[in-house]
Amino acid sequence: MSKELGLKIRSIRKQKKLTLKDIADATGFSISFLSQLERGKSSATLESLKKIAMVLHVSPGHFFEEEAPEQPGGSLMIDRIATSGIHYQNLAPGLDDLLDFMPMRVTLEPGEDGGQPIIHSGQEFVYVLDGVLSVEVAGNRHELTKGESLFYSAQESHYWYNRSNVDVVFLCVSSDTGKPSAT
Repeated sequence: MSKELGLKIRSIRKQKKLTLKDIADATGFSISFLSQLERGKSSATLESLKKIAMVLHVSPGHFFEEEAPEQPGGSLMIDRIATSGIHYQNLAPGLDDLLDFMPMRVTLEPGEDGGQPIIHSGQEFVYVLDGVLSVEVAGNRHELTKGESLFYSAQESHYWYNRSNVDVVFLCVSSDTGKPSAT
């Protein structure tokens, strides 16, 4: 999986005409780490993938793209799945370069979380479709149930939790107006 992930990151980076130095400068990661990641010699945390995704202007799940067959009615649905129990579905596949925001459907398996706190430019909006989502923003915890939403500045330390024993499904719309910051 690490080798495939690295090849995917390299492919997107080259497609966007970015150097390892560009990614390193924007994320705070070393060029050495990024090079090892691309070659499958190092693994990445979900937090580091989020930062790299923001610089590449793709959803984090883009790195785990699995194309599904065409659905009835002709629409192609792409489901992107992370290995850590967090499942992403990009709701605007193919439009990553055209949008200033990323709409995603996210599923957190029981006991999963969004990793360590992350800070980046822009804003995030989450809307719970099913289950109870715990969102921590700037040290304040919010428990959101089905039909509830939260809008917050992504420039404040934030992350998601599923503290329950059932899947949590929610929509997340992230805007990005710049580069991420290390936490």
